[in-house]
Amino acid sequence: MLQKFFRALFTLIGAVLGYGLSQFFITLMENNEGDLGPMFTPVEKLGFSIMIAIIVGIIFFRLTPLIRRQSEKVATNIESDLSGVSANDLFAGILGLIVGLFIALLLTQLYAGVTNEYLRFAISVCTYSILGYLGVVIATKKGREFFVQLAAVRKPPVTQEALFGKGKKKNDGVPKIFDTSVIIDGRIAEIMKTGFLEGPIVIPEFVLVELRHIADSSDSLKRTRGRRGLDILNKIQEDYGVEIYNTDGEKSLREIPEVDVKLLKLAQMMNGKVVTNDYNLNKVAAINGISVLNINELANTLKPVVIPGEEMTVHLVKQGKDAAQAIAYLDDGTMIVVEDGRKMIGKTTTIYVTSVLQTSAGRMIFGRLKK
Repeated sequence: MLQKFFRALFTLIGAVLGYGLSQFFITLMENNEGDLGPMFTPVEKLGFSIMIAIIVGIIFFRLTPLIRRQSEKVATNIESDLSGVSANDLFAGILGLIVGLFIALLLTQLYAGVTNEYLRFAISVCTYSILGYLGVVIATKKGREFFVQLAAVRKPPVTQEALFGKGKKKNDGVPKIFDTSVIIDGRIAEIMKTGFLEGPIVIPEFVLVELRHIADSSDSLKRTRGRRGLDILNKIQEDYGVEIYNTDGEKSLREIPEVDVKLLKLAQMMNGKVVTNDYNLNKVAAINGISVLNINELANTLKPVVIPGEEMTVHLVKQGKDAAQAIAYLDDGTMIVVEDGRKMIGKTTTIYVTSVLQTSAGRMIFGRLKK
């Protein structure tokens, strides 16, 4: 139905064009040969015009399928060309074209006094074409940089007022951004109690979301660690008034799926430091030039929680790397390797510590069953 409508429309356009061409031809002949009245009557002129209109209409009727196919090809080519062009580049190109044509309009006024109409027309066409093309090219090449700078100017920096509100007390110093691992670890609460951490404390909302996911895990160990992290977080909030930083307004953070990458991006935006005990995150942050406070590195200089010879009550959960070994975990996730403990897997028993291995990647405790 739509094709028939367009075919009829093009036929009508052809008929109107043919009638106009016939009238133009008759007028031209009258101007060159004089009045055609003695040669052609008004009825003959009308019949001639109608005949030309019918002929051109038939031509357009026959050409409509060809015109439609060619139009579809042109539309497809334009669509494919524009598919790789971003909206910003397209807008910049249109804006550059308008600016280029406006400059060309001003320049054409300089040689408006050229008496030769053909020369003036040729110069005008060249001016509009060149400046329009330059406007599109320059705008599309530099448009992206312009939009980036504009976004940077319009986007307010992340300030302490944005974190804590105008009416709340602000701390001086570099912001400290907590990650999930350091909250689950729990030692950060004791460190904050000593007052060694200065400056505003930042706990991003996506860290809280990750803690909730861990606390809802089907794995009992992960679930225990997640719930411990939520308890530590509640304690920090109650004791020190630390708020959850809402990152929904930061578009650059919403587009990043990984929590660790979000942390590093937020640290760059706030010019802050990441507080963690994640060894891999520590390395990635160092590569990106971001300062990190690693709790495990701090623990290397402090007395360990347990010392060789102490007794501990642990619950053995699985077999270790060696056949005779058994593995247990503290609440903070510290792994305990018990020699000759395979027969006690699934039970709670008392061990004595033989050695403690503390590295920047974490702490491991080695022990034996108490006889």
